[in-house]
Amino acid sequence: MNLECRNLSFKYPGSDRFVFRGLSFVLSTTGFHALFGSSGVGKSTLARLLAGKPALDTNGIGGGIERGRLQTILYSHNLERLPGWTTVRQHLQAVGSTPAPSGFERLIETFGLTECIDARFNQLSLGQQNRTNLARYLLQDFDMLIMDESLANVDEQTRRNIIGMIKHDFADKCFLYISHSIAEIARFCRQILVLSRSSRRSRLIDLQGQDQNAHADVDPGALEKTMLEMVRAS
Repeated sequence: MNLECRNLSFKYPGSDRFVFRGLSFVLSTTGFHALFGSSGVGKSTLARLLAGKPALDTNGIGGGIERGRLQTILYSHNLERLPGWTTVRQHLQAVGSTPAPSGFERLIETFGLTECIDARFNQLSLGQQNRTNLARYLLQDFDMLIMDESLANVDEQTRRNIIGMIKHDFADKCFLYISHSIAEIARFCRQILVLSRSSRRSRLIDLQGQDQNAHADVDPGALEKTMLEMVRAS
C-alpha cells in the first residue's frame, strides 16, 4: 500500500488564506499511524482530503494525492451522530460486512458496549456514541480508516483496549489516528506526522513512534524521547 501526498495545499472557497501549503509525505506500510498537531492547524481538513470527502471544494486544492492500492478510505470522527430511534445492535448489524458471531461479540465486549447493546443511540453517553460509531466503521470493508478523535470521551483503559484490538485484529489494514493524547500516539503509533503552521508556511515532520501493543512493557525513556520530539515538532 502507498498513500502519497505531493506538495499538497488547500484553501476554502472565498478565502485567500491557505489552511496548509506544500505538504508532502508518504505512508507506505499497514498499521497504526498518527496525525498530530495543535487545534486549528488543519488536521481534520487534511484527513477529509485524504478520504476524498466531497464536501471540500476541489478548486481550493493544489498538488496531488496518490492513494495507490487504498481503494476504500473511510473517515470516522467524534461528532458523527447516528439516528436515535434504532438500537446499537441494529446500527452495527446494518453495515455491509458483519463478521462471524464470535468476532461481533469480541468487538462489542472490547468496546464496552455489552450493557448498552439494545439501547437507542440517543440514550447513550458521548463516549458510548463514539465507540458505537467507530465499531460501525470497523465492521465495513476498508483499506484505510482515518480516526479523527474517534475515541474522545472514552476512558483511558477502554481506549487502550480498543487500540490494542485494532492493532491485533486489523494488522493488514492502515489506520491514521488523530488525537491530542501525546502519550498515546507516541506509544502505539508507528509513523507520526506532526503538522504545524507559522504565519508564513505549513510544516509537516515525519517521526517514528514506539508502535507498541497494548500489553507491552513501556520503556519510559524511549516514550519520553518520542513525546519530546513531537512537542518540538509542533
